[in-house]
Amino acid sequence: MRLPLIDEHRSDAGCGSGGCGCAGTSGAQPVASRPGMTRRSFLRTTAGATGGLAALAASLSPLRELTGDGFSMQQFLQKHYKEMTESDMNKALDRIRAQVEQRYELRPEIRDIKPLDGVEFVYALNLSRCIGCRKCVHACVAENNQSRDPEMQYIRVIEMPRGTTDIEQGDHHYDRPTVPDESHYYMPVQCHQCANPPCVKVCPVEATWQEADGIVVVDYDWCIGCRYCEAACPYWARRFNFTTPSIPRDKLNLNMSYLSNRPRPKGVMEKCHFCLHRTRQGRMPACLEVCPTGSRKFGNVLDPDSEVREVLRTKRVFVLKEDVGTLPRFFYYFDERDPLRNISVEGAGS
Repeated sequence: MRLPLIDEHRSDAGCGSGGCGCAGTSGAQPVASRPGMTRRSFLRTTAGATGGLAALAASLSPLRELTGDGFSMQQFLQKHYKEMTESDMNKALDRIRAQVEQRYELRPEIRDIKPLDGVEFVYALNLSRCIGCRKCVHACVAENNQSRDPEMQYIRVIEMPRGTTDIEQGDHHYDRPTVPDESHYYMPVQCHQCANPPCVKVCPVEATWQEADGIVVVDYDWCIGCRYCEAACPYWARRFNFTTPSIPRDKLNLNMSYLSNRPRPKGVMEKCHFCLHRTRQGRMPACLEVCPTGSRKFGNVLDPDSEVREVLRTKRVFVLKEDVGTLPRFFYYFDERDPLRNISVEGAGS
């Protein structure tokens, strides 16, 4: 039951049209050898043209204003994640650790946590049980060091009228003193970790990609903030930092990972990453642990004994917007006796 993964070296890894800003590249060339000019290749060229790093440092002053706190030349000249050696990564982690300590006067535990062999994560959500309490939303914010002012949220809970799964009819901003409301049900939406992710295809600098366990990640040091991924995502899963994220010192989660919940700078994209700093260590996502009704199921679909494998095998599951061909790893289903189970499900697939 393995879901198809995107081959990083396929010839169709880019959009190929040039309309997204990728200069029409279609072959899967190594990042460092691509003809397109990335932010870092531009800076390296500038260093030679200006006569050295001293002149380059002066020329980077506008970028300091764009990126806010924590800007460093080392960060901008850093290699792509896939090209970094262990020594390169250790230097990057030291730099991030120092930046966090300088800003918050707290020392984080930050690592680069790799995917596990033989693991492909999927999520399943029981719509019959979700009560729309939004505890998952706030647990996610706290776990993943998301900005509090303005507050960044990866999970969007939609209040849906009973009788339809057309999310265009849902209310994304419902405000009720008590939930659930009997005339509605509730549909949480977040990154669906697609097996065919459009966000990856449109990124002109490969700042986002899919890992072996199915998680689509973002390297915040490589992202140029073009927001093509946000436009390409049909699930509203991408978030852009218009301002420097604000996290109170006493709310900072010190358990961090390079590709997940370390503090992000202004001007970059971010999104749900299945709490990879937890799930790759054998724990469950924060949103699942806080759910009071057990609506959320998560696990390794390659494990025949996993709960999510049993859900996919025995329930009538469906995905959102199946017609767009993204092949989500995020599935919805209903309880057997729930009257919602008998409604017409748009784009349903089993």
